[in-house]
Amino acid sequence: MTQTVRTVNHWIGGKPYERAEGTSGNWGPVTDPATGAVTTRVALASVDEVDAAVAAAKTAYLTWGTASLAQRTTILFKFRALLDANRDAIAELITAEHGKVHSDALGEVARGLEIVDLACGITTQLKGELSTQVSNRVDVAAIRQPVGVVAGITPFNFPAMVPMWMFPIAIACGNTFILKPSEKDPSPSLKIAELLAEAGLPDGVFNVVHGDKVAVDRLLEHPDVSAISFVGSTPIARYIHTTASAKGKRVQALGGAKNHMLVLPDADLDAAADAAVSAAYGSAGERCMAISAVVAVGAIGDELVEKIRERAEKIKIGPGNDPTSEMGPLITAVHRDKVASYVKGAADEGCEVVLDGTGYTVEGYEDGHWIGLSLLDRVPTTAKAYQDEIFGPVLCVLRTETYEEGVALINASPFGNGTAIFTRDGGAARRFQMEIEAGMVGVNVPIPVPVGYHSFGGWKDSLFGDHHIYGNDGVHFYTRGKVVTTRWPDPSEAPAGVDLGFPRNH
Repeated sequence: MTQTVRTVNHWIGGKPYERAEGTSGNWGPVTDPATGAVTTRVALASVDEVDAAVAAAKTAYLTWGTASLAQRTTILFKFRALLDANRDAIAELITAEHGKVHSDALGEVARGLEIVDLACGITTQLKGELSTQVSNRVDVAAIRQPVGVVAGITPFNFPAMVPMWMFPIAIACGNTFILKPSEKDPSPSLKIAELLAEAGLPDGVFNVVHGDKVAVDRLLEHPDVSAISFVGSTPIARYIHTTASAKGKRVQALGGAKNHMLVLPDADLDAAADAAVSAAYGSAGERCMAISAVVAVGAIGDELVEKIRERAEKIKIGPGNDPTSEMGPLITAVHRDKVASYVKGAADEGCEVVLDGTGYTVEGYEDGHWIGLSLLDRVPTTAKAYQDEIFGPVLCVLRTETYEEGVALINASPFGNGTAIFTRDGGAARRFQMEIEAGMVGVNVPIPVPVGYHSFGGWKDSLFGDHHIYGNDGVHFYTRGKVVTTRWPDPSEAPAGVDLGFPRNH
């Protein structure tokens, strides 16, 4: 039986875009990671199609940029209600195209909802400042205004959450938005666009263009795009930042990671093992905040590795729409093979292979993009499995003798996204959070993703640009500061013969 292949097109000017003569005519395949079958074809934008989206956003900005805060937040409240009511539908789209299990997809939508909540209350964060009587009858006010047309370029691993880290705040601040999601799982972005339209968002305020490097490069160079937000790998983040900044645009580009978890000898090893397994293998390791390196301090290494192994062997791998599955497949066969290559070459680089997940298959789904859980122990810092961001279910364990050696090892990494420490010692934890060179730190918390009203972002090669994403940094990124100095004459000093309406009673 031949399966019908769906078509996903762009969303421009408040409706699905109808392709016309002069467009690229190019399409990309979208597969079901559990079966390997092509289920959807997605439009890949031409320069003309990107220009059409920018033109729609620019036109919409003429009225949206001056719309009242009450109008903006009213629409966002309606959108929030629709998003909440459609959690399952969006999660099903995520599972179908990304492969993550349904519960994980639901969690992604929930974290995106946090930022929508923040945007609904944006009124207080857009308040300005006023200094009166800085000189005789002179007042100074500081206000924030939108920047104009902004774009977001988002990765495949969180096709709903990461866009929601961007566009709710951008729109609430008065900007219009163009989303370029990953072409590997494009459907959630179209569902979000439909819900925004249903909530009453004016046409052109939110647009979606699918595509590859052609679409990305056009957004980076387009003179009417004022700001670019990006989440993805470090090489692309660096390219986005360099290219867009050279064009005079604001850029927040979040790159890759190699997140470490330092486990001290006094730690609760059962809690640490539970945390390591969930943080390393959740969402099949396709998370920029995944723990991919555990640093065991002192004599606890052997016991900790054994506890991790015991737990990892019990994880059930299967299709994301199977309620009993705890981990799904990887996004593509190419990515699966790349992840497997790190494990296959690990022993030759001095690693002890405790668990080898390569070659794993699921009965009845043999053509899916499957890989099992891998655990590498005594990993040298020269190994590729340690140096690279693998973005798969591979956990490296490194050994150090002291806390100082562990911190030095972590700080030597070119990445500085997130890190964690597991200990019962408050003094050691406090010292760690001050000494470690990373943007997000967890104390007995393996994945320290900040809540919506704090900002998300790393240091070093994990961030290019001056602003982290969402929270206060997000508001500042999507607005420009303006200072207004005013002086008004006192009515009593009005020129003779002019009555300003102030009665003279004495």
